[in-house]
Amino acid sequence: MIATHVISVIILLGILIFVHELGHFLVAKFSGVGVLKFSLGFGPKLIGRKFGETEYLISIIPLGGYVKLLGETEEDELSTEDEKRSFQRQSVLKRIGIVSAGPVFNFLFAVLAFSMIYTFGVPVHTARIGGVQESSVAANAGIQKDDSIVAIDGKKISRWSELANIISDSNGKQLTITIDRNGEIFDLNVVPGFVKGENIFGEETKTFRIGITISDETIVEKLNPFRAVIMGIGQTWWWTKLTCLSIIKIIQGVVSPKELGGPILIAKMSGDFAQQGFVPFIFFMAILSVNLGVLNLLPIPVLDGGHLLFYIIELLTGKEVNMRWREVAQQVGFFILILLMIFVFWNDITRIWGDFK
Repeated sequence: MIATHVISVIILLGILIFVHELGHFLVAKFSGVGVLKFSLGFGPKLIGRKFGETEYLISIIPLGGYVKLLGETEEDELSTEDEKRSFQRQSVLKRIGIVSAGPVFNFLFAVLAFSMIYTFGVPVHTARIGGVQESSVAANAGIQKDDSIVAIDGKKISRWSELANIISDSNGKQLTITIDRNGEIFDLNVVPGFVKGENIFGEETKTFRIGITISDETIVEKLNPFRAVIMGIGQTWWWTKLTCLSIIKIIQGVVSPKELGGPILIAKMSGDFAQQGFVPFIFFMAILSVNLGVLNLLPIPVLDGGHLLFYIIELLTGKEVNMRWREVAQQVGFFILILLMIFVFWNDITRIWGDFK
């Protein structure tokens, strides 16, 4: 089991880091900027090979990667010919394109992964009733366990998600529900009741329900490539919004920072998903790719978002941010990143310790 977790997290992080750095690499090459190194991992190199001017290597610390560009810092001494291919000599828009390409490739990878999942087929719950609460709106209307809801207000439905969305969006208006009970088709009228609940962040929400629960019945839904890509884009956008909202909720104090996980949690979860099969593992990889894309866009120096912040300021003011200010910001950003890594490692350790108790 340990071997499964180790191998799966190596594959997971290796692919996601490669995709991210490939974005920087390809856009830099396309922009005519020289690329000196393409590394998976940080620190001393384990293995490496040079092709042309670029050295491709795997480094000892597998918690990231980097692409070293020609003339990336002002201190680099360059020949007159290399000056033209220097990163720092490119227009600010080209620099923005190169830096943002890493996160963008993570989002594109997520779209591809989600699209693959929908092409292979995903299990979805049918609109069959798993249970009816006593004295509920559904019970009073005559809805019974194992009934299948085939339409609402004349609109055909087949999935539980469709049923739940229509009811929650009803605003308490009467709905005509078409029931299939052992082949007998008939209509029942229900008026969804107003209830209080909690969202995934533990916040109180208000919605409408009729008092039914989901059944275990599922079907495998496969989509054609075009629809699969559309769904892949939708899922990537949904998880991006959720990741951004989660960060906001942590800042607001709604979600405890103790919920944050680090490499140990990622290793555990990747192993768990890998044991469930190829599709669940790809699903987890897609979600993590979205997370990686969002986190890298945070305006923290050292991360891509920090560099983008400097370039956007330069684009708006027409002047480069003072080198001294950038150096100080990089040091502060590096310090913040180290503290965050220590914190998530500590969360992982305390979480594991709690499981042993």
